[in-house]
Amino acid sequence: MTDRQTLLRRIPAVDRLLAAEPLQALAADIPHDLLVAAARQILAELRDTLLREDAAPELSLETVAARAANRARDLYRPNLRPLLNLTGTVLHTNLGRAPLAPAALAGVEAVGRGYSSLEFDLDRGERGHRHSHVEELLQRLTGAEAATVVNNNAGAVLLALTALAKGREAIVSRGELIEIGGSFRIPEVMAAGGVDLREVGTTNKTHLGDYREAISEQTGLLLKVHTSNYRVVGFTAAVSGGELAALGHEHGLPVLEDLGSGMLIDLSEFGLPREPTVAEAVAAGIDVVTFSGDKLLGGPQAGLIVGRREAIERIRRHPMARALRSDKLTLAALEGTLRLYLDPRRALAEIPTLRMLATPPEELRRRCRRLQRRLRRACGQDLAIAVVPTTSTVGGGALPQTELPGYALALTAADRSVDALAELLRQGETPVIGRIHENRLLLDPRTLAPEEEGRLVEAIERRNVERRT
Repeated sequence: MTDRQTLLRRIPAVDRLLAAEPLQALAADIPHDLLVAAARQILAELRDTLLREDAAPELSLETVAARAANRARDLYRPNLRPLLNLTGTVLHTNLGRAPLAPAALAGVEAVGRGYSSLEFDLDRGERGHRHSHVEELLQRLTGAEAATVVNNNAGAVLLALTALAKGREAIVSRGELIEIGGSFRIPEVMAAGGVDLREVGTTNKTHLGDYREAISEQTGLLLKVHTSNYRVVGFTAAVSGGELAALGHEHGLPVLEDLGSGMLIDLSEFGLPREPTVAEAVAAGIDVVTFSGDKLLGGPQAGLIVGRREAIERIRRHPMARALRSDKLTLAALEGTLRLYLDPRRALAEIPTLRMLATPPEELRRRCRRLQRRLRRACGQDLAIAVVPTTSTVGGGALPQTELPGYALALTAADRSVDALAELLRQGETPVIGRIHENRLLLDPRTLAPEEEGRLVEAIERRNVERRT
């Protein structure tokens, strides 16, 4: 007990820690209260260790102050941090989905640093409408008569249903009653919007006659939901958007189609499955089409609503539209992204999501070989690094059965488990996120921009050095 009390008395006081060089070096950048909090946390941990364990921790002022400085950096570090996605999942929801194109980022920076014409018409010198900044682009790219934007696609579906069919029925195929994500399900969206659900057909087969027989005086809308996050295969039948639009117009009913991921250009030439584009849905006669901004479009999180002018105006005028509206930074990023689609070749070259999806396997293998050489020079024999064939995924609830062939780096370490290796890289100054497969950590370069390769090598080398010291 005497030895333990002696060790406890050797723990530096808070004031001595704050005066030590490691914390003094941070005083100009990190608020004083955080430095104090970091010092107290470290001292409390040291006391707890001495009281609970037999081993004595290092108690020198320099060591304890260095620990407190590291803790202060952790406390001051932003919670929302950039990282390197090496999972191979292009639209990784947990990692922020679509990275933005340089043109979109430039728009955000330009609008974010000062005032803007968000709701001001420069030609007329009076109040304008925020959706006008992207409406003309969406009209040109989709063929729609009108367009508006809200904060995400779930909000777009909720708003459209509420504005067009509140207090009435919406008829939808049983096979299209999907869960969008986070337990946000189509029936629950309808209920939240005050719309009564009327199911028709079966899980695997729905015919046009099923919709026709269900139409009554209570019907307010016909709903079609593109099953972008799952597939029913085998003995199936579904009604096309064009057929449903014709039926709706025959009975004077609006038709809403939720495309979910929302593609503006056909990517089937790159080996991806043929998906309906927004322009095709509009051309088929659908009155209102909703889709996401941060999935296959490759832009910021947003819910895009395009279609016939009368229906879009009803949606804009609904009180809920204000609660769901997008902010100026989102609109700036969306406009920058949409402008790239005016030239599809430029969109494919500059929108990261499209570029990742279209990257051929041989290019990925060349990148893996290059990274393998650089990492071997940086890490020596500490890591075993192999180039292996693998498949990537689209993610984000888009193209669920699509596997993108490619190559990845497979990492193993002799002195630690693959889980410990993944944790080591995940907790670095620049977090590196891979995926574990067959007891190896796979780093898939499909989701790594070529200009990020240097950061990846540096991050792994730094963590490897820290591990050995």
